[in-house]
Amino acid sequence: MLVKLSTRPAVRRCAGTGALALALLGAGLPAAAADRPQPDLSRFYRQKAAWAACKGADTPKDLQCATVTVPIDYAHPGAGTLDLALARYRATGPSRGSVLLNFGGPGGAGVGEFTSGGKQFMDLTNGYDVVTFDPRGVGRSSPVSCGDGQGLTVATEGSPDIGRPQALLKRLRQDADRCARHSGPVLAHIGTVNAARDMDVIRQALGDKKLNYLGFSYGTRLGAVYAAQFPHNVGRMALDGVDTLTEPLSEQGLVGAEGQQTALDDFLDWCTTDVACPFGQDTRAAGDQVLQLVRSLDENPVPTDFGGAFSGQDLVGAIGQALYSNELWPSLERALASLIEDGDTRRVLSFSSGGDFAAPVRQGGQGQGRDHKNDHKKKQDGGLVDAQDVPADNLPAALMAINCADDPDRPTATRITKDLKDLRAAYDEASPVFGRFRLTQLLMCYGRPKGTDFIRDRVKNVPSARMLLVGTRGDPATPYRWTEETARRLGPAAVVLDNKGEGHTGYSSSKCVHRKIDDFLLYGSLPPSGSSCPADRDAWSSTANTSNW
Repeated sequence: MLVKLSTRPAVRRCAGTGALALALLGAGLPAAAADRPQPDLSRFYRQKAAWAACKGADTPKDLQCATVTVPIDYAHPGAGTLDLALARYRATGPSRGSVLLNFGGPGGAGVGEFTSGGKQFMDLTNGYDVVTFDPRGVGRSSPVSCGDGQGLTVATEGSPDIGRPQALLKRLRQDADRCARHSGPVLAHIGTVNAARDMDVIRQALGDKKLNYLGFSYGTRLGAVYAAQFPHNVGRMALDGVDTLTEPLSEQGLVGAEGQQTALDDFLDWCTTDVACPFGQDTRAAGDQVLQLVRSLDENPVPTDFGGAFSGQDLVGAIGQALYSNELWPSLERALASLIEDGDTRRVLSFSSGGDFAAPVRQGGQGQGRDHKNDHKKKQDGGLVDAQDVPADNLPAALMAINCADDPDRPTATRITKDLKDLRAAYDEASPVFGRFRLTQLLMCYGRPKGTDFIRDRVKNVPSARMLLVGTRGDPATPYRWTEETARRLGPAAVVLDNKGEGHTGYSSSKCVHRKIDDFLLYGSLPPSGSSCPADRDAWSSTANTSNW
């Protein structure tokens, strides 16, 4: 366990016992790294978060903001730093410390989410300061970018080169280079392993001996990696919508395509019972019409009010955002009707914030259409970026960068060329609508540095306090089997709650799940492993669950 450094006597003790401090700080490192002399991180662990009112006209008055400084490179802490943006709602009474939230993604900006949707977590303020943050490379914390989306054109233009592997690989390499140019030094040190180390610095800056944590979707990967690095610093940890720790991106893409196709079929079953459904009342014919619409827009994109063109793959991405909560189905029906009947893309584009989240990240006003010529300097300096200067493409750029940094597989050009035809067939079989979109997302790691093998190899048999893992049976983004697999991998510390409902994650859509997570975080009350929550047909939250790109 790390020594608490927030009091003056503790700081003096660490200064006089540097070998002990370094040994304790090295506990979170992979074994090979821990065998080597460790850099001195004590100055980062001596911080205390200084809270003040958040800036911005639309910011809730009771929301407070702060920053925590972390090294860009933990192996070379003197080589540069970056500031992480934090936000909190204070406990309404006596506080037992903080609970830290991550909403998923990867690429979800916690501060922006708290600004627009944080009130659903007010129950937790009965005992905690409820805190969230923008992880490194995300939101206001040195955001990565590919140049207003230009580095992601392969993924968003319907992959015109997918039938010509050599041309496709050339474009992928160019895209990777463009992202590197626009992202600054943080890009080389992005990823979940470093983000988890940042969370331990945050824990200490908040004055907490143990990290209490609630993570959704990708946030469950982040929580599991933290528990593996800092097992003795884990307090009460709840993971909702459990991610895989072992499946390669290729398999994750297939699972996502299949899940989204099932969700689309469910939506069309519902839509075709309504006379206002733009696809008529025949479910099979409706599925064919959706596919035809996607292909038509890929061949002939339509202009948008924001400039640029709207393609079939843009439509696929937008539909995917709406399919993880049936509360959004009426809005999706109306948006598709506007597109088909009037050529109006505005409503469909409203779903296109992207990411793998337990709640929507409302991106409006965060840099769309702005000139980002000064962003690179801000990222180089490590300073906090203003909300209005967050690059418009930060969310998809961060999602790609983090997923690639977490994945050690990098097929060669020869292998990709050889396998591309079979891959395309497999993805098309998984989903004729979402298959190509998912496949191009997978290919975006080509040209990027090889990712870490720490998550696959080292995140297992975690000797931490017990953790609550929630899996939802009808979750199209993080299938229930991932909850079971990750629980077995984490070992006896994992306690599984089986949510019999639908949608991505359970906290926002199931009263039972919400109550059991709150009871655990607030009172330490864990349900028996393998217990369940019934399907909650009357979802009480208006919060929308969104998808995994």
